[in-house]
Amino acid sequence: MHFVFPPHPTPSVAVRGESARFPVRRIFCVGRNYADHAREMGQDPTREAPFFFTKPADAVVDDGAVVPYPPLTGNLHHEAELVLAIGRPGFEVPPAQAWDLIWGYAIGNDLTRRDLQSEARVKGRPWDWGKSFDNSAVCGPVSPAAQVGRMTAGYIRLSVNGTLRQVADLSELIWSIPDIISILSGAVRLQPGDLVYTGTPAGVGPLVAGDVCVAEIERLGSLTTHIG
Repeated sequence: MHFVFPPHPTPSVAVRGESARFPVRRIFCVGRNYADHAREMGQDPTREAPFFFTKPADAVVDDGAVVPYPPLTGNLHHEAELVLAIGRPGFEVPPAQAWDLIWGYAIGNDLTRRDLQSEARVKGRPWDWGKSFDNSAVCGPVSPAAQVGRMTAGYIRLSVNGTLRQVADLSELIWSIPDIISILSGAVRLQPGDLVYTGTPAGVGPLVAGDVCVAEIERLGSLTTHIG
């Protein structure tokens, strides 16, 4: 096969303890999946059908990277999240079989241009400009599920310059991991390489140039991002 110009390299994220990397196909994100975060966003945390948005695969950023402060915003926010790395295809997957699709887990930081997202919400427009920009999907090394087990509980927290901002437990997810995979796979055929950001707890807040943002999840270690 010939192309009119060389195709871009396949986006990928690191794998803990290995030199091989996890190729990224698509990135799905669950909106408002912790009740306290829904409330701080002025939304009803009632358990209704979850909604999803996407980020481009090449928005992924590794642990320790410097993320340039993005254009068009004066209110860049952090959002610590558990990330699911899909390793098997699945369509209309029952919740009981959802765990079988997970190759591993990672810590994510769903960077958000909050002012653009809020404006889009008020005007009934898509969230793309607030969520789907360059370097917006920070993702730490993937820990294989075979090593860490099922991530049903454990702390998730985030600090900025040493000050704790977000803290919760994975057991507080409104929609559990099997629910998320089952519902998402009813809309799209999940494939190896897909990443699923599962939602962020309360405490999201602004980042400015020079900040050091550290997200942590029990059993997965930490993820550090420098804001340039």
